[in-house]
Amino acid sequence: MINLSLIDKESMIRLKFEGTLSEKDHLAILAESVSDIKKHLFKAEEIEYVEKKLEYASIITLNQLYRNVYIIAFSSNNFDYTSKEKLRKTGAELCALLKKEKVQFIQLTGSFQEGLLALTEGLALSAYTFGKYKSATTVYFPESIALHSEGLEESAVRELQNLVEGVYHTRNLINEPVNFLTAEQLGEEFKSLGKEAGFNVEVFDKQKITELKMGGLLSVNAGSPNPPTFIIAEYKPANAINTRPYILVGKGVVYDTGGLSLKPTPNSMDLMKSDMAGGAAVAGILYAVAKNRLPLHIIGLVPATENRPDGNAMTPGDVIRMYDGTSVEVLNTDAEGRLILADALAYAAQYDPLLVADLATLTGAAARAIGKEGIVYMGTAEQEYKTRLENSGRAVYERLVEFPLWEEYGKQLQSDIADLKNIGSGDAGAITAGKFMQHFVKYNWLHLDIAGSAFLTAEDSYRGKNGTGAGVRLFYDFFKNLSQHN
Repeated sequence: MINLSLIDKESMIRLKFEGTLSEKDHLAILAESVSDIKKHLFKAEEIEYVEKKLEYASIITLNQLYRNVYIIAFSSNNFDYTSKEKLRKTGAELCALLKKEKVQFIQLTGSFQEGLLALTEGLALSAYTFGKYKSATTVYFPESIALHSEGLEESAVRELQNLVEGVYHTRNLINEPVNFLTAEQLGEEFKSLGKEAGFNVEVFDKQKITELKMGGLLSVNAGSPNPPTFIIAEYKPANAINTRPYILVGKGVVYDTGGLSLKPTPNSMDLMKSDMAGGAAVAGILYAVAKNRLPLHIIGLVPATENRPDGNAMTPGDVIRMYDGTSVEVLNTDAEGRLILADALAYAAQYDPLLVADLATLTGAAARAIGKEGIVYMGTAEQEYKTRLENSGRAVYERLVEFPLWEEYGKQLQSDIADLKNIGSGDAGAITAGKFMQHFVKYNWLHLDIAGSAFLTAEDSYRGKNGTGAGVRLFYDFFKNLSQHN
């Protein structure tokens, strides 16, 4: 049996590869035809009942008294990324039925393996619950999933388990409140995940950050009672096929009040424990990559801090000096993510990377532009990287929309007294944020603004509610494809 363990150890779902099916346990059948159903149902009245329901029901529930049988009808003709997404969402529907019926163990079977794995993925992701702070004991349904399909390899089930677990870890980090998850604690969580999965973690403290003169990170942290950290996580297997690393940079603002440019509370500041979703995604990606032993050298960089408004806090009008020496006039302290990311992006240059990609809940402008349905991205990377990432976005249904970085946007960032100012005129806010960060990169670079999809205030199929883990499945697929085609 393969365990799916989480930071919240009470919350656990287990995936296992099963050679044979039990006739007593609950069963879900992914069926392309009536003949697929007849492999598991033998009574004429049951088959007749299912055939009548097939025309209009996505999931047919058959109560056999001692167990339930769930039939999911689908077609493998012209099976593409939209078909796969439909099965993930059907997995979420199935999970809702299992929770309602308090089904703890479910068997899944079907002859079409790609579809079966997609259904399982949706089901497993939907089973997530963050119950760490509940006083009453939380009961999780389902607790265990067994997969059976002729020719299905256990390695495929294990890979999916590790990926789902990476998403779970990311969601847990995002859902943690700042009175537990400070910047220092985030570093400890990275170390714990690294020890479990097999990647190394080093955490710079405030003294080291000061010695490095990371002015963006230090200035954002100036109003916080808790010190900042700079997390360096590295996965470098002996069989890595890349001599130069791929680098992920994640925004790690563990709580964002807006600083002295204070945010309103309703539907704004009250959600800002999630402002480190990019940093959490870096942890989840490295976890899944390391657990599945992809042959790639990958480094994660996460500048972490709170953004708070005490008497020492950075003030609008301040001029700060960044890690690379750039002077920045800060006109809005709530445009803080780009400041800490700029230090990390400049720091990344020392590794001579093949590609640097950052993930950040950076702007409301990105969320307003495309909502929760996708991810805004932009960058200077070669077209091959952009195409690969967009293909991965479709495959996992975290679709990407590219915004331009035209040189005219840079004019909005011109300061009267410094090299740059940290905000533009108000138009094209997602782009001017990216344009600001572009100043600090001299390599292949992609910026992903996950503000719309990283944290949801209402249930959305298998993405659930609250932290979604956006970016984990996207970059796992991206890196897996790179490892197979290089």
